[in-house]
Amino acid sequence: MERSGWPDESDFVVCSVIKVTDFGAFVALDEYGGKEGLIHISEVASGWVKYIRDHVREGQKIVCKVLFVDPAKQHIDLSLKDVNEHQRREKIQEWKNEQKADKWIHYVAESTKTEKEGLDKLINLFYDKYGNVYSAFEKAMLGGDSALTKIGVSEDIAKMITQVANDNLKKPQVDISGYINLTCPNPDGIEVIRKALIKADEEVGDDIKVDVSYVGAPRYRIRVIAPDYKKAESVLKKSSESAIKIVQKAGGTGEFFRNKEPKT
Repeated sequence: MERSGWPDESDFVVCSVIKVTDFGAFVALDEYGGKEGLIHISEVASGWVKYIRDHVREGQKIVCKVLFVDPAKQHIDLSLKDVNEHQRREKIQEWKNEQKADKWIHYVAESTKTEKEGLDKLINLFYDKYGNVYSAFEKAMLGGDSALTKIGVSEDIAKMITQVANDNLKKPQVDISGYINLTCPNPDGIEVIRKALIKADEEVGDDIKVDVSYVGAPRYRIRVIAPDYKKAESVLKKSSESAIKIVQKAGGTGEFFRNKEPKT
């Protein structure tokens, strides 16, 4: 996805190395229409650099940090050494996501018969609100059409973006577990526990899954898969409390353990 304007200082940018000299490397900023930047040899690597091509070479795809920008002179100073491995990986993933989003947003424009001017305004809106276009698809997947219409996107475009998002993105999920010890001395104690486990295993929503499995008497594992931790924790608590309440009502006992299996 090509961005208009210039990067800000301290931004991380994806670059293609176009020329390496004894004093530094010239690169093209892939996200900014190929605007040219310079990595001075002192910013290539920490310490003394004897052979610059041991660190950077023509045709290489790298991530740099923006040090200085002068639009009037069309000059950008960059640093390669100020980017750690985590920042590099994160930026590359963001760049790959934007490449996907570029194809998706053009498909949306084509499907809704949106002209180039309208598409440019839409892209600028997403950059202004979210910092990138990919996030707009994530927002639509999680919040539906209304997540976009509330920032000014038309209903037909919001609907199409949501459709594309649902077709191409997976909803984030968390997977947590807890354990319950259930005992009931009554003659029908086994039946009481069975009913308790059925109660704990009840469906709680289309986006949530609860699974109860046997570990070893009197112990059972409750596993919850949900879109986020807050919802998962809430469901785990309610499921365990429901099961324990049924057993206690019948004269039995129940105890909940979070995160790991309790010691015997």
